[in-house]
Amino acid sequence: MADQHPPKVVSTVESYPEIGQTGRPYVPSRTLASDYPLIDSDPHFKRVIGYARSSDYAAGAAFGAAGPALMMFWERISPTEMSRASRNSIMRLSGFLGLASGFFLFYSRSVNRFYGFSENRREVDMDMREMTDRVKRGEPLYGVSSMTEYMQGVASRQSRYAGTFMHVFPWFNFVNHEQHGVDTAKYYRNAERELEAEKNGGKS
Repeated sequence: MADQHPPKVVSTVESYPEIGQTGRPYVPSRTLASDYPLIDSDPHFKRVIGYARSSDYAAGAAFGAAGPALMMFWERISPTEMSRASRNSIMRLSGFLGLASGFFLFYSRSVNRFYGFSENRREVDMDMREMTDRVKRGEPLYGVSSMTEYMQGVASRQSRYAGTFMHVFPWFNFVNHEQHGVDTAKYYRNAERELEAEKNGGKS
């Protein structure tokens, strides 16, 4: 009877190294067509607020005040004769709704410039200045995050272009991550040009 030997043990990690890989290939985020340059497909909440224009504040304030003002106007031309307590409750509710809707309008106007949906020459220059300065200081472009790279990707996929649905479901990005839909090499090239110019200027 021939000797029977157990089958040779095969290491799946050595024979099939792809099985042992836990990382996933990077897939660039999809960008939407826009009439102006894309600055950031998933801007941080602070950047959206910081880049807002004075016209955004004015539009938000006017839109927010319109609701309570209309309620007061309608009450004047057609009194409901309700009690003071009921009227005050309605005014508080209309004031809250006006405040929320005014903020959403303000935020939408600002974030749409990051997406390139409206004129954004000022914001493009601000973004280039901010990111170039970060490169020159040796800082991460989009801030430091305590989350893993995978979780940063999850957060990015949840809030990317979320501003387009602000009227349906408000959603904001509060996570620092590196997935913003733009080629960040432009910031490093600009920083190199500025550093070279500063170096040459110092020699003259």
